[in-house]
Amino acid sequence: MLATTEIVALLDQTDRIGNLINQSEQMDRYIQAKKRLENDKEAQALITAFYNMKEQYEEVQRFGRYHPDFSKVTKEIRVLKREVDMHEVVAAFKVAERDIQILLDDISERIAFSVSKQIKVPRDGALFTEGGCGCGSGGGCGCKAS
Repeated sequence: MLATTEIVALLDQTDRIGNLINQSEQMDRYIQAKKRLENDKEAQALITAFYNMKEQYEEVQRFGRYHPDFSKVTKEIRVLKREVDMHEVVAAFKVAERDIQILLDDISERIAFSVSKQIKVPRDGALFTEGGCGCGSGGGCGCKAS
């Protein structure tokens, strides 16, 4: 009976954490940015164009430099990707998305470390943290191996 009571208490605590996350400023900014992105016709047109170009790019990549349109498609996808990334609404959404990911990573780390400091917690932005890039090369790429 004690294990059942503990499990119920744990589930209650996870519900509270979930509610706090849903009520956070980061989540509010993320939801607003997502709605703005979904309703922005220009951003949606750019994203659609990018996905269409991505299909062409993947086809070209199958043959690599031997495909007759390799250079053209590779250049076009890079230009279009930059256009998408530089669009104000897309950029704001990406910032909000990163902020909510950081919040979730921090919460995961706190929970894991409350159990044991030896638990390794993956972080989405590991490349940009002081621990190194996580490439697994042992620092061979020039990163700071952890």
